[in-house]
Parts: sequence; structure tokens; C-alpha cells
Amino acid sequence: MNDLSNLKLAVIGLGYVGLPLAVEFGKHRSVVGFDINEARVKELESGQDHTLEIEPEDLVEAKHLTFTTDLEALGPCNCFIVTVPTPIDEHKRPDLTPLIRASETVGKVLKAGDLVIYESTVYPGATEEECVPVLEGLSGLTFNQDFFVGYSPERINPGDKEHRLTTITKVTAGSTPEATDLVDALYREIITAGTHKAASIKVAEAAKVIENTQRDLNIALINELAMIFNKMGIDTEEVLNAAGSKWNFLPFRPGLVGGHCIGVDPYYLTHKAKALGYHPEIILAGRRLNDGMGAYVAARLVKAMTQKRIHVDGSRILIMGLSFKENCPDLRNTRVVDIGQELEDYNCRVDFFDPWVSPAEAKEEYGIELIPTLQPGSYDGIVLAVAHREFRAMGAKAIRDLGKDPHVLYDLKYLLEPQEADLRL
Repeated sequence: MNDLSNLKLAVIGLGYVGLPLAVEFGKHRSVVGFDINEARVKELESGQDHTLEIEPEDLVEAKHLTFTTDLEALGPCNCFIVTVPTPIDEHKRPDLTPLIRASETVGKVLKAGDLVIYESTVYPGATEEECVPVLEGLSGLTFNQDFFVGYSPERINPGDKEHRLTTITKVTAGSTPEATDLVDALYREIITAGTHKAASIKVAEAAKVIENTQRDLNIALINELAMIFNKMGIDTEEVLNAAGSKWNFLPFRPGLVGGHCIGVDPYYLTHKAKALGYHPEIILAGRRLNDGMGAYVAARLVKAMTQKRIHVDGSRILIMGLSFKENCPDLRNTRVVDIGQELEDYNCRVDFFDPWVSPAEAKEEYGIELIPTLQPGSYDGIVLAVAHREFRAMGAKAIRDLGKDPHVLYDLKYLLEPQEADLRL
């Protein structure tokens, strides 16, 4: 196995996770950034990043970073960091296709002494049970004899300008004690917050997958409490503020649970649990509740419109925000689309407006045509679905002016004061 000074890095996958990693390493050592998407590589070579995770000046500062779609460019590399997505399919089962394809790519160029590090979120055991056999099969090399593997789960939080790659503690692990030490030393070059050595790759995989499972369950609890408080006529935010006056009350808020992690990772853990003969109850109950929030929001809006004698069939609804979180263009697994689909089942005409999202991406991913501008006096219902700073800056009056007389304004994100909205989550 090569030592730290001789490592020549390649980052496989240049999305929300891979690009920040390649850029940080590229400020210090030679890095090849590899992606199969030619448009993405050309964009980065031009100094732009449509995900907005990396500023143009950061790309300039990463002087030792090059981008490519050419497999041959990976030949001189001896340390490969895999940062591809790990989504779920339509049946909510883990889809390891991107991970297997990336492993095949690495396997074709793998040499004796090389190190392969995975960052993609998986169930415990996946790295060694699913990826390593692919590497062995294509390279003809023997695991832990000719090549070694590490795992260091990503903790990227899209749109978060405070908690960045370098300021978040990095969990590290390797397939041997020596590999663990090398993986840990490599990441300590760029992670100012420090690292945490896990006892094994499986422990590191499990740690990652429960981080977001825990958040998912906490949000599910608050979502269920919000449903109960709504029936009681109690404002959920006021309850949470009161409870939050105790030092150990956790500050979770109700809402839609989407994105590349929280709404996906629990299914990786439950998949593995079922394969071992255990049927998870609490984790899946939380998932069912959170996955049903779009339908709940739509039903409450329709009920409120009916109470105001607004004809629902043929009504016009504006949904403000489409990305899965505020101040971010990320559309992955956004659950805002669920609200629109439910309202369309009521025969409502639904418009989506989001100043952060690419119209082309919204069309490609979800078949949604974003409206380019907001038209006052047009809507029977308005849903504030994402807390973009632009919506906060508009204020209640400007948002209200978008509605007809009468209309219903539903604030899912507590952007407005309680008296300024008709409904809050």
C-alpha cells in the first residue's frame, strides 16, 4: 500500500459531495475529478458550479485539480474516492446501480497497492459485500492483499454555508488497521474539525445511516404532534417554542422530509434489517408518516378552501418553492411535488414558482413547468412550501396580494407571523 506522500487522488463523481471534496484536496495535492456527465465536466472546466456549493474563486484556488470523462486519465492515480449517489427505486429499495458502476470504473484501472475509499451512504456491509467483489472481479487483484478499501461517509449539507466539508468532523475507517491510518491521515489534510476513527468499515457505514434515521424519526414525531395540535386548534410553533425553553428539548420542526439523505437513508437500514430476518417497526412507521405529509397538507388546504366557500374543482393553487430545502437549488427527492400531485387529484390547477431551481431540471426530473413570474390576484390557494430568503423578504402583504378575494394562505415554514397566514403546519 502506498504511503500518504505518494497518493495520487481521483474523485469519482462530481456532484454535491464529490466536487467540494475534489476542490479541497485540489488546493493541496494533485487530483483528477472524474464524472461520466460531459456537460458537468465542461461546466466545471468553465469555472461554474450549478449546484452553488462551490464558488468560482474556489475552483480557481484548486490549482492542482483537473476534470475529465476519460477513463485513461485515471491510470496514474492510486487512490480513488467514490462519491456517487445511492438512491432508492420506486419500491423504496436501495438502488446500488451508480455505486456498482463506479466500482466497475475503478476496477478497470485498479493496480497493486491502490486504495479505494467510498463516501456514498450505504447499509452496513455494502462496501465489502457489494463493491469489493466488483473491484476484485474486474482487476484480478485480491482484497487486502493487492489493494485496500476505506470508508468515510459524506456529511455534506447542501446550501449550508456555515457547516462546510472542512468544518464537519469526518468519520474514517479502513479494511485493515494500516488502511484506516492512511485514510484518516489523508482526510486530516483538509478537515480542520478533526476526524473520528471507526472500529471498522461496517461501524462507519452504520454510523452514517443512523444519523439521518434519527433525524427522520424526530421529524416524524413532530409531524404527528402537529397533526394532533391542529385538531386541538393549538399553534404547533407556539407549543414548540414553549417546550424549547427546557434545556434538553430538541429543536425539531414539522415539515416535508426530502433530499438525498433523510428521506432515503432509513430505507437502506431497513432493507438490511429485513434481509437479516428482522422487520423494523419504528423506523418504517416514521417513514410512512413523513412520506404522507404531502397528502396531509393538500387535504388541509382543500378543507380550508371549502370552509371559505372557494370552489376547489378548477381552482388555481400557487406552490412557492420546489427545492427540498431553502436557499438551495437541490431537487433530489423533494417532497413538495407530493403536494402538487395531491392537489391535481382534486382537479386543481397548480403553479410552481422557485427562483433557485433550474426550469430545465424541474422539467426533466418531475415534468413540472415552473412559472417565470408571480401574477398578483391569481390564486385561490397559496402554499409557502420552502423558506427561500426571497419569500421571506416579500412579506405577508406581497404574498397575500398574489391571491384572489377570498383565498387561503398556508405557511408550512413559519415564514410569517401566526395571524398573517390562514394555516400553519
